[in-house]
Amino acid sequence: MTDFVHRFAAGSTGATILLLHGTGGSEGDLLPLGRALAPGAALLSPRGQVLERGMPRFFRRLAEGVFDEDDLRARAGDLAAFVGRAAGEHAFDPSKVVAAGFSNGANIAAAVLLLHPGVLRGAALFAPMVPLTPDPLPDLAGVAVHLSAGRADPIAPPRDAERLAGLLTEAGAAVDLRWHGGGHDLGLPQVRAAADWMAKLFAATDAGPPPA
Repeated sequence: MTDFVHRFAAGSTGATILLLHGTGGSEGDLLPLGRALAPGAALLSPRGQVLERGMPRFFRRLAEGVFDEDDLRARAGDLAAFVGRAAGEHAFDPSKVVAAGFSNGANIAAAVLLLHPGVLRGAALFAPMVPLTPDPLPDLAGVAVHLSAGRADPIAPPRDAERLAGLLTEAGAAVDLRWHGGGHDLGLPQVRAAADWMAKLFAATDAGPPPA
């Protein structure tokens, strides 16, 4: 397997944000988001390795909202392994990695949480769906997850965010579910809410700056 094309920006706080773009994105798209979420964190931003009509994704789907679960499982494993390799290459602490993903990126982050516990300290998931339901569920005690969902999202409807929040809570994660009135988008209010959540998380784990 070829490794992920990615961008890395060093930080000053000890924390690293794994940035995961949506369908059609690239390794550069979410760097401004990472800086807005935690200005002092290192940023690790890979490009998805699956192409759908020329658009990068992190795993295959069979139709809108219908995921190829075998491919999802394999790609989540590839991403988890990449984080470990990148920690060695770029000299960041692998125990202080928090994902931030939008749409397809949120879904692969959720899959890593559910399939590879210990890789991510937490995750900010924007417009997520339930990627899969592992049996048994992992032990996610000590993991924090921020879910940002739109009440009018036609692609990732509210019931998906509610199901994912319930699944992660059942697995032991501390879940912060936030609603906004929009659709499948990522606006400034959502970014600010996630930044506040991330600052508190980093302060609690001594991985970054305290909240303002």
